[in-house]
Amino acid sequence: MAESAALAFDRVTAGYGNAVVLDRLDFSLRPGESLAVLGRNGVGKTTLLETLMGNTRVMQGAIRWQGADITRWPAHQRVRAGLGWVPQEREVFPSLTVEENLTVIARPGSWTLQRVYEFFPRLRERRGNYGNQLSGGEQQMLAIGRALMTNPKLLLLDEPMEGLAPIIVEELAAAIRRLCESEGLASIVVEQHPVLALDMTHQAIVLERGTVVHAGPSAALAADKDLLEGLLGVGIAEAPAG
Repeated sequence: MAESAALAFDRVTAGYGNAVVLDRLDFSLRPGESLAVLGRNGVGKTTLLETLMGNTRVMQGAIRWQGADITRWPAHQRVRAGLGWVPQEREVFPSLTVEENLTVIARPGSWTLQRVYEFFPRLRERRGNYGNQLSGGEQQMLAIGRALMTNPKLLLLDEPMEGLAPIIVEELAAAIRRLCESEGLASIVVEQHPVLALDMTHQAIVLERGTVVHAGPSAALAADKDLLEGLLGVGIAEAPAG
């Protein structure tokens, strides 16, 4: 692991039961850095995030976060250590109001209810509505806001733009960029739209069969359309953001 790394996967093999999904996975992330995780369907992108949160079986290797080996830590201990997760299914509490969703898991820190409302004004407008009364975009804002209320140092976003209208995609992408650039919050973004993901992040890795086949600056990969299409599939580099 590089001395400056905040997070490192050191030859991690992990999966579900006896099924191996990640195969000796190696990568690292510096403090405040954002990382796009790209790849075709079924290559282990979501499993990477699940493994980081402690929801898979790690068979070998180590996960290090801020100098500590967290490989065997339970999920709640990882949250206390600064990992904030926005799952693909959003998983907002349908029978709680927006405000209750935000406050029920709040932890002390700079991200307060007021600050989340300033960041996502629409959540303030909808604060009395229940989770199941929100649109898809509002649910995604709530899922991100709820993760911020845990005051994370690293934000994990699994397909944050899935199923959303283009105008909402643009709004959320801008919000995620602000979190990385203005707030200095490290992030890992799993996203099916590669151009969008690369535009939101500093670094990128591409997975194939649970291992890294490409790593480098996001801007360089976005600029190399032939490489991007070769890694992810013909024409995918031109996929629309919405």
